[in-house]
Amino acid sequence: MKYRGSCHCGQVAFEVEGEIAGAMACNCSICQRKGALLWFVPRDRLSLLTPDSDAATYSFNKHVIQHRFCPRCGIHPFGEGTDPKGNAMAAINIRCLEGIDLDAVPVQQFDGRAL
Repeated sequence: MKYRGSCHCGQVAFEVEGEIAGAMACNCSICQRKGALLWFVPRDRLSLLTPDSDAATYSFNKHVIQHRFCPRCGIHPFGEGTDPKGNAMAAINIRCLEGIDLDAVPVQQFDGRAL
């Protein structure tokens, strides 16, 4: 299935393809503040509909995840990084996808503070 998503103002827009079987809620210092529900997909399944330069990037701690956000409205629609096997991945904030019934998506808690 193909989903369309964006930040609040639409400056950062994208499409992502895949099946949402569940999402992750992380309690690390940034995810807890953002309240994101993350769905992980291979990076090549994420297609930006707006220029990459329209999104800002924030990294911290070990600098392995690029948290992408809109510099205009501040919403964080996705992040980018690699999985433990070295595969390029995208962490999609499903709260930014159109037409999603969030109550129907199982959410797994992840202890990001323990890392």
